[in-house]
Amino acid sequence: MWQRNLLFVGLSVLGLIVLASRLLSNDPIESPKDFDATRYQQPEIRTVLDQVDSEFEASWREQGITSAGTTDDLTVARRLSLGLTGTIPSLEEIRVLQSLADEQRLDWWVSRLLEDRRYADYVGERLARAYVGTDNGPFIVFRRRRFVTWLSDQLHVNKPYDQLVRELISDKGIWTNSPSTNFLTVTLDEDNNGKPDAIRLAGRTTRAFLGMRIDCLQCHDDNLGTMNLGVKDDPRDGLQSDFHHLAAFYGGVRFSLFGVTDSKDEYEYQYLDADETEIVAPTPPYSLDLLSNEGTQREQLAAWVTHDQNKPFARAMVNRIWALLTGKPLVEPIDAIPLYGEYPPALETLADDFVKHDYDLRHLVRMIAGTKVFRLASRADFEVTQEHEDAWAVFPLTRLRPEQVAGGMIQAASLTTIDADSHIISQLIRFNEQNQFIQRYGDTGEDEFEGRAGTIAQRLLMMNGQLVKDRTKPNPFMNATTRISTLAPSDEKAVETCYLTVLSRLPSAAEQAHFLKLISGTNGDDRSERLEDLYWVLVNGTEFSWNH
Repeated sequence: MWQRNLLFVGLSVLGLIVLASRLLSNDPIESPKDFDATRYQQPEIRTVLDQVDSEFEASWREQGITSAGTTDDLTVARRLSLGLTGTIPSLEEIRVLQSLADEQRLDWWVSRLLEDRRYADYVGERLARAYVGTDNGPFIVFRRRRFVTWLSDQLHVNKPYDQLVRELISDKGIWTNSPSTNFLTVTLDEDNNGKPDAIRLAGRTTRAFLGMRIDCLQCHDDNLGTMNLGVKDDPRDGLQSDFHHLAAFYGGVRFSLFGVTDSKDEYEYQYLDADETEIVAPTPPYSLDLLSNEGTQREQLAAWVTHDQNKPFARAMVNRIWALLTGKPLVEPIDAIPLYGEYPPALETLADDFVKHDYDLRHLVRMIAGTKVFRLASRADFEVTQEHEDAWAVFPLTRLRPEQVAGGMIQAASLTTIDADSHIISQLIRFNEQNQFIQRYGDTGEDEFEGRAGTIAQRLLMMNGQLVKDRTKPNPFMNATTRISTLAPSDEKAVETCYLTVLSRLPSAAEQAHFLKLISGTNGDDRSERLEDLYWVLVNGTEFSWNH
């Protein structure tokens, strides 16, 4: 224990030296390479966004619901930053946004985030939860961190999503040299003769890539009529055999010293009430006409899953990216989208557009960010009810995830941006602090979009935890409060800067007046302590720990 503490102290001291040198520099934030001030006015983009907006407006009229007005640009920027990087905008980023023309801000900010390595790292981790879970998996043959790094690399270069998924399902090789195979090796079980678990893989495939829960069929037929397969005009109840015919695509997967390979082994299963096992042929549970007979069984499955006519594939990713950006999926639960039926506004339109643009994830993010719904306020001049949130007539209030809370606090304590370009010492300190906070605060696990209430322990950690103490105490090199106290040209600017840095907004007139009374006429240590108290209040307020 003392060795680790000594190492951290050494890193912290070195970090102070590095950060002190950075205080003397004033490198401007570069404009993103893909920034286009006219993007959202381009006819192709505008047509789709207008269609999405009209679908929601028609739904509101049908339900007799009034929508909230649009919110301010900084609130939209905060939502995007939380959803794509797991933290809040820095003060220097906010100052750049404020300097831009109104019509330029949205695309500038989205472009900056999508080109930021933090986006690839954060979204890669969020997607990995759906693909391989959160556990470390079987010893030696599974490398979750290697898998997440690989996934992040694919997002960073904007690899088309269909290509990424095909690689996950069909790749071969060693889990270290071919990191995508960790999707398979995470299911290796000693009780399964060293073979990846075909049943678990089939369940992952449908939930993660198709947004469907047909794994409930693995033990028995759907006797409740909740799983409609077949064709749209002639749906049928799901059968146990539907699931195992899908699992059969993974029946030939083998694991050896050469890593993941394919064999000609057949998949066998003993159905409910059957006397013995039988050979099960690989067959998709619906849309058999999309299945190709070229390649290995897994290559055939990968081609079927990602086929441009297999609508559940596009719907599932639209629903997931929507949830990442807003904190709430269009269809709940996130992996239970019906094969047929009435879908909520935006889902089908955005799915069609996603396919049309060759499964470009960055394009999908831009489209969701450009919708009217994403820019709605969470407050209104009428009583907001659950009905309004369910209809997306207001932006939904959702509790921040643990890493978003920690990331927000760490960034709020710095006036400069903490990102992949920051000094390695700064990144190590951030990594250490965030991990320790999450261990105490609690991780959300795989079911990350299921609503959870806050706990007393979490509130106490926010009020009295080490991270909040360390990030608000006097420290001219690491903490914003000390620097604001020293550098702010006026009391008004000091309060304004605190609000922008912590809550990504300006204080109201009443808030400004209240806190000015507390710091007016103070100086030195007394002034610093007052600003530390202000920071503590803002971080512990409900507004900070919610997406809104």
